[in-house]
Amino acid sequence: MSARPRGSAAGLAYALAAYVVWGLFPVYFRALAGVPALEVLASRILWSCVFLALLLTARRGWGEVAPLLRSPRRVLWLTATALLISSNWLIFIWAVGHGHTVDSSVGYFVTPLVSVVLGLLVLREPMSRAQGAAVLLAGAGVAALVLGTGTRPWIALALAATFSSYGLLRKMAGVAATGGLFVETLVLAPAAAAWLAFGSGPPGGHLAAGGRTAVLLLLSGLVTALPLIWFAEGVRRLRLSTAGILLYVNPSLQLADAVLLFGEPFTRAHAVAFACIWVSIGVYSVDALRTARRAEQAA
Repeated sequence: MSARPRGSAAGLAYALAAYVVWGLFPVYFRALAGVPALEVLASRILWSCVFLALLLTARRGWGEVAPLLRSPRRVLWLTATALLISSNWLIFIWAVGHGHTVDSSVGYFVTPLVSVVLGLLVLREPMSRAQGAAVLLAGAGVAALVLGTGTRPWIALALAATFSSYGLLRKMAGVAATGGLFVETLVLAPAAAAWLAFGSGPPGGHLAAGGRTAVLLLLSGLVTALPLIWFAEGVRRLRLSTAGILLYVNPSLQLADAVLLFGEPFTRAHAVAFACIWVSIGVYSVDALRTARRAEQAA
């Protein structure tokens, strides 16, 4: 009887740690605003690959990598997911560096609802009336943002689309979290290394110059890979509905970073959009909890 609460407590700690770190990402990558976004992305990919290789060695986890590399089909799947997650990272890095952290937070608020739509369209997962209403409300929030600010919310939509598609393809690929992430970074590592060596000005770019910026670039692999591993460990121990609700810690912190730390504008259009999105989140979360309770009662 006591094992399950301990597992749930550990899952809650892992998930919250991941979401808090992700929520503070704008602060970290804002400190790298003077570095070209492609160079920051290349550093994230390369040093994530190195960190994951060391982690797999320490855990003696290479056994989960070898079957992936021997399967051309899985390598192809993970190449596709690698391109999606790296695109998501690049958009986020650019957005934070150019003062669009509010827009990036909108994207991560909308991401779970986009995942619901993808589940319906691709996996033929049923959508309840409450989920349909939540998606429509979120769409109304995005529309309010477009009409109220006169801009296209491409950052929010691109972040939501790439991360949701990444989650969908990873689910369909059915690979282990750490091993899959290592292969994803491995297939992109040669391009990342080539860019750092030849594509970002002097060989080595800002990394070769040393100082605080070089340290932040080196640590970008650690801060990228570690919360992804914590997230996987948390989801494994928690009910999916609980993990889904906790997800909103991340964009909430990102929004606080943008408004309180960076002084980005929060207009009436943003307020209307976030009101619609928060109501949609409430509808979605209540429906998810009810569905989880019914499943437990049936079991």
